[in-house]
Amino acid sequence: MTVPRTASARLKVLLIAEAANPEWVSVPLVGWNVAQALREVAEVFIVTHVRNRDAMARAGLAQGKDFICIDSEALARPLWKLAERLRGGPGVGWTTLAAVSWPSYLYFEHLLWRELGSRIQAREWDLVHRVTPLSPTVPSLIARRLHRTKVPFVIGPLNGGTPWPAQFAQARRAEREWLSYVRGAYRYLPGYRSTRENASALLIASRSTWDELPERWRDRAVYIPENGIDPARFHPRIERAATGPLRVIFVGRLVPYKGADMLMDAAAGALRERRMHLEIVGDGPQMAELVSQVRRLGLGESVTFQGWQAQERVAKLLATADLFAFPSIREFGGGAVLEAMACGVPALVVDYGGPGEIVTEATGYTVPLGSRAEIVDSMRRALDGILVRPEELLRKGRAARERVERSFTWSKKAEQLRTVYEWVLGRADKPDFGMPFGKK
Repeated sequence: MTVPRTASARLKVLLIAEAANPEWVSVPLVGWNVAQALREVAEVFIVTHVRNRDAMARAGLAQGKDFICIDSEALARPLWKLAERLRGGPGVGWTTLAAVSWPSYLYFEHLLWRELGSRIQAREWDLVHRVTPLSPTVPSLIARRLHRTKVPFVIGPLNGGTPWPAQFAQARRAEREWLSYVRGAYRYLPGYRSTRENASALLIASRSTWDELPERWRDRAVYIPENGIDPARFHPRIERAATGPLRVIFVGRLVPYKGADMLMDAAAGALRERRMHLEIVGDGPQMAELVSQVRRLGLGESVTFQGWQAQERVAKLLATADLFAFPSIREFGGGAVLEAMACGVPALVVDYGGPGEIVTEATGYTVPLGSRAEIVDSMRRALDGILVRPEELLRKGRAARERVERSFTWSKKAEQLRTVYEWVLGRADKPDFGMPFGKK
């Protein structure tokens, strides 16, 4: 016989994080960070893929006690190989990768239920929370089963669907995003409706994902951003008077849609006059083109290419910068923007996607989305204004770090999730953490 726990007892959460790895980046790192943060506020048992087992063990977690691994490689491995052939090269064709990998995640959930279904039905956990996949296109096989068992099911943060700007069709082709033209077809796939109808809470991480969600399901939707920050890993820069060249930094994959080439065009005059120095941290297929652009524009030693760097090194480079410039035209989360803000470095971004939802007038600078020429012109004018009024950087930098500490730490996210859990368990009202955009 199961004994109900009191409202004051520490919640027990079965956390599904198929991708959760402390040694990787992007989605696996988000899955890991959410899992670790939740351990501060609940008893968490993680369900993850077998590929993450060794990294979790190295991080101090015990298999069987803290997590369990699901081995779906019988299907996941051949589908991954197929996706690698279809996507057109490493680091591109992400929509293709997601589409081809879709069946392997369903198989993962099938094996999960076979392994843990009886324990879930016995109410060993208060609720189940699926953190990854983050994509709203991936349904859940177990949503209906959980609903029938009366075990609350939380999904998210879901993030995706930011449309490719029509002005950047060439960048879309360079990313081999052929399937993005028919991405909306996921609404007709098996499990789309069932997942949303049977979920107790849908955590939505961006405006694009919110706008994709039909009105009939928004009563169970809560806005919580995807990314978070551990402030201990990103130390504030030493405040100093803005003397000498303005130190600007770009961090990201070197591909057309991230906009490093637009940044160099916009800053070319100030770079040639040695009023600005630009650090480019990252690597990718656009590297050779960017190096050639430096020579063509006569920027000389005013631009430094750092290549790929470990996160610790990135944090140190950010702490020496005056401004983080990141003109990406299609960014879901904007984790690099948050990292800069955590260091007290204001950001200059395009007002679109994740960065546009993170950066406010008080914490940085935004330029409107437009054509390439329009973005370059807007960024040039923004940079010129910053050079005229560099004293704004200190004020905005302080406000940026305060915004991160107030709303974007992993600990803060864990508290928000705990509040969501209390709501789906019927112990509290539906939370509203505010949105950086209007609800449609």
